[in-house]
Amino acid sequence: MTREVILEARGLSKYFPITAGVFGRIVGWVKAVDKVDLTVYKGETHAIVGESGCGKSTLARTLIGLYEPTEGSIFFQGVEITSLPPRERRRYLRKISIVFQDPTSSLNPRRKILDIITSPLEYNRVGTRAERINRAKELINLVELDETFLNRYPHELSGGQRQRVAIARALALDPELVILDEPTSALDVSVQAKILELLKKLQSRLGLTYILITHNLGIVRYFAHQVSVMYAGKIVENASIDALFSHPLHPYTRALIAAIPAITPEEEELKARLGLRALPGEPPSLANPPGGCRFHPRCPMAMDKCKREEPPMTMIGDSKVACWLYMEEKKD
Repeated sequence: MTREVILEARGLSKYFPITAGVFGRIVGWVKAVDKVDLTVYKGETHAIVGESGCGKSTLARTLIGLYEPTEGSIFFQGVEITSLPPRERRRYLRKISIVFQDPTSSLNPRRKILDIITSPLEYNRVGTRAERINRAKELINLVELDETFLNRYPHELSGGQRQRVAIARALALDPELVILDEPTSALDVSVQAKILELLKKLQSRLGLTYILITHNLGIVRYFAHQVSVMYAGKIVENASIDALFSHPLHPYTRALIAAIPAITPEEEELKARLGLRALPGEPPSLANPPGGCRFHPRCPMAMDKCKREEPPMTMIGDSKVACWLYMEEKKD
């Protein structure tokens, strides 16, 4: 079956200036997202994983238009939206929404739940007041909360209930793509499972496409179809869920999987067979990343070439990886 591309990024970068002095002279750049290529298929969940500070959330905010790209292009439903005038671009961006990490900070504490959910409709001048109220009732039921919650304030709700409200708000304009930026990391483990189950139900019922930003590979294994592994502002591997967990290619991906506690004997056997080891050290600063492959200072398999030249993405089976190890294998 042919998969339909809903969103594509080509050479996407987002740099933030580093300033010094009274007049704010630019002395450098934080390369939070650096020449990223990304393809997201309709109806699927595409996870973007990596350690904290690797640029995942910046990538999400750039895709949704909260940050202006430094360079590169974003295509949504085949249209290059980065080249459109602001008014026309907003028309497309209405079809993309986001659920933030912490519902405590993302919901206005001074507004009732009714006003929070209807705020996207008000901002975009959709419907009458009565129609917006009816839409809020539909949405609160959709996220499995009672309509009485509409008259409450965020502080009267539990963390899981607040995140359900945030999901309802994200669905207000009938989006086709929803970015989930660490949607469960601020919640208790028992609540996380219920929120993930709700998101899966909504995806099936509404035909949604998700981009999941997370550092938790356990959630990715349960929830996603495709994975992009991000390190220091760059995508280093892209693979299906099955390929990533059965045959991880990049040394960084292998280290991330090694850090997941093995629960079954089969998982222990897989780790031993692949020779997976946890990763020492810390990620580099995005303001001063190393030359060549950005992972080489921490890589147990680094070669001299890794220090000098940045590896291109190459196809290995159905996966893509940016690693000189596989380029050398192809030559052989």
